[in-house]
Amino acid sequence: MPDISRFGVIGCGLMGSGIAEVAALRGLDVIVAESTPELAAAGRDRVAASLDRGVLRGKLTGADRDRALARLSFTHDLGKLADRQFVIEAVAERREVKLEVFRQLDKVLTDPDVVLATNTSSIPVVDLAVATGRASRVVGLHFFNPVPVQKLIEVIPALTTSADALDRARSFATEQLGKEVIQAPDRSGFVVNALLVPYLLAAVRMVESGAARPEDVDRGMELGCAHPMGPLRLLDLIGLDTAQAVAESMYEEFKEPLYAAPPLLQRMVAAGHLGRKSGRGFYAYDA
Repeated sequence: MPDISRFGVIGCGLMGSGIAEVAALRGLDVIVAESTPELAAAGRDRVAASLDRGVLRGKLTGADRDRALARLSFTHDLGKLADRQFVIEAVAERREVKLEVFRQLDKVLTDPDVVLATNTSSIPVVDLAVATGRASRVVGLHFFNPVPVQKLIEVIPALTTSADALDRARSFATEQLGKEVIQAPDRSGFVVNALLVPYLLAAVRMVESGAARPEDVDRGMELGCAHPMGPLRLLDLIGLDTAQAVAESMYEEFKEPLYAAPPLLQRMVAAGHLGRKSGRGFYAYDA
């Protein structure tokens, strides 16, 4: 099957910017859409800063960075994505927001063979697919943060996904983006989060109950289980609001207590203590 050359990304937060960066470094023409000109400009700055860090760390040359930036364009007009061959949605982990993106994309994309992907970490892919008139072309592609570093992508076919769209998604992820893939079921949480989220929430409950301090929980898992990062530092990296949204989606589907967001997590999100991105979570961070 022919390679994808025209790629679109909706959303340029942590995940969207990482996906756009990887695609541009791999030679694709990338258009990134955000909801406002200000967010589009912030997205461009985020990608440029990440590429600059790659140069400083010796992972990229200045020429690599410049070529990647030349392949990237940013817009707040979804209509600019009309000719894309593959588009991925990476907006906030909220069902209605994602549904609206898919409804709008369905109206503007002109290629009948375009693949529409979602980077959701917990929302059933079929729910998004049936919001379009091309449910057979919708598939889940769940990247992991930070996208330029993490090798895994979960590929999630919905009940409606065609064999061709699934094959194109797998080929795109492995051959063009250079990632490793596993196929996951279209169940909230898929494979990785179905295992990871209960572990993270158990760490929150341990702190909430007073059984252990955050630093002791993290040090225990890092040194005792050889985890590269403890569960509470990982939650701060993911974003506590994102973790809460994922937990709520999984609890809604399965009604299992181990997926329910603990009150401490809910209160921290309500207070704006979202982790690294807000400067405070289970730990404090420089602005």
